[in-house]
Amino acid sequence: MEAQTLSALPVVLALEPVAGEAPRLSLSRDEAAELAALVAADLHTLVPQVDAARLALAGALFDQVELLRPGFPVWATLDDLARRVPRSQLENVVAFGSHEGHMPVPALEPSSIYAEGPMRLLPMSLLAPAGLAEELSEQLEIQLVGRGEAGAPTADWLMRTLGIRLEHLRYLSRNDLLALTCVQYEHVNLAPLWALLETALLTPDREEATMSARGLAVRYVDGKVLAQSPSHWLAAQTGGDAGQRAHDFAGIVFELRQYAALLEAHRLPLRLQLPPDAVQPDAATDGYLLETLAAVEPGYDPPTLFAHEAPGLGVVAVSVTQRGAGGRARALAHGYPLRPQALGSLLAQLTDHYGIVAELHASGRIVLDDDGRLGAPAAALH
Repeated sequence: MEAQTLSALPVVLALEPVAGEAPRLSLSRDEAAELAALVAADLHTLVPQVDAARLALAGALFDQVELLRPGFPVWATLDDLARRVPRSQLENVVAFGSHEGHMPVPALEPSSIYAEGPMRLLPMSLLAPAGLAEELSEQLEIQLVGRGEAGAPTADWLMRTLGIRLEHLRYLSRNDLLALTCVQYEHVNLAPLWALLETALLTPDREEATMSARGLAVRYVDGKVLAQSPSHWLAAQTGGDAGQRAHDFAGIVFELRQYAALLEAHRLPLRLQLPPDAVQPDAATDGYLLETLAAVEPGYDPPTLFAHEAPGLGVVAVSVTQRGAGGRARALAHGYPLRPQALGSLLAQLTDHYGIVAELHASGRIVLDDDGRLGAPAAALH
């Protein structure tokens, strides 16, 4: 059966529009078919063996974060659709475009959230018989990296059809795209994050542990990324005055927010890695992380909410504390909003869990206790 005998070789056509020019997100069915014919001619020039494979093309323009997700869902969907089309109907080329503004399945719909990226990627696959797949894959890796520029007719057609100018237009294998993304992440000091992503993409059953540039322990396991709690990171630091420790803590939360945004874009869940004996709620999915440290103590004052703030970052953490004798506060929980709009959801979770009023106290800074840990002011704020 064809679906069992064809191997899928993923490829992309990478468009780099002139700065400030953004193409639309998809091509119509007829446009996708026209482009597929041009692409087939380009690939034949680069690797003649492609004539023995079926070219499947999705007429949609994605950002790399949309393509590089666990399981490679865009390619998986494209391959599945292509395998369903009898070879006798469309010879060796099949293209999928939009109809009335929609692609045939949701998985092939690019998100407008990432539409302003500097590079747009049009995914395709070569479905090759088992006996040809290995040789064709090797030739694609060799030829595309060295001579992968698209032909002039293809570039001219895309610029006219999309109404944009292009700086570059070239074919990449998926391995090329992975290598390019790795370099981009390394360039912005996110090599540790890429190590986790690469594991999730290529060897998802394997675990990977690393440390962020600022020293936060992170690891990939069972389809998710576990990050060390910022408060536990802070407690493990030694030396430095309170001001420096607070500054370093803000930097850790800033870095965690970077990781969270990219992991969300790549559809990889982020959770806190907490000690086995820690009391913790269900994993948050509303843009914040939460760690519960202790139960409410009946002999203390009612729990209150305190915001830790840092210049340029806003609220970096929310602590739930209780005051006992002498005004000393004990921490019950710490929450970390990963984006500004998540603060409301975090406060709603905390007020509901502890049965308290949603009154958030703040002093405009990060407050540490006498031991240099995340705490609350010695006296209640009014």
